[in-house]
Amino acid sequence: MSAVEERVGKLEESMEDAKEDSVQELLDSQRKRLTERNDALEAMMMTLKEETMVTTRALSTRIEELEGELALCREALGKGVSSAALSNKNVPKPKEFVETRSACDVDNFL
Repeated sequence: MSAVEERVGKLEESMEDAKEDSVQELLDSQRKRLTERNDALEAMMMTLKEETMVTTRALSTRIEELEGELALCREALGKGVSSAALSNKNVPKPKEFVETRSACDVDNFL
C-alpha cells in the first residue's frame, strides 16, 4: 500500500510541476504579447505627437500670416475711409421748372 501511496504522491508532484510549467509558459507568452503591444502603442503615440507638433507649428505660422494680413486690411480700410471724398459726378440734374411738371418726369427722375 505504501508503494501505491508513494506513486500517487510522485504523480501529484509531477502534475503540480506540469501545471506550474504550463502556467509559467502562459504568463510568459502573455507578458511577451503585452510588451509587443505596448511597444507598438508607444511608437504610434510618438508618431501622433510628432504629427501634432508639425500641425501646430503650421497653424501657428498661418495664424501669424493672417494676423499680419488683417492688420494691413484694417490699416488700408481706415486710411481709405478717411481719405475718400464723396463724388457727385453721376447725379442727374432735374430739368428747370416751367410751371407744370408731368408725373412721368418725376418717376423718370427717381
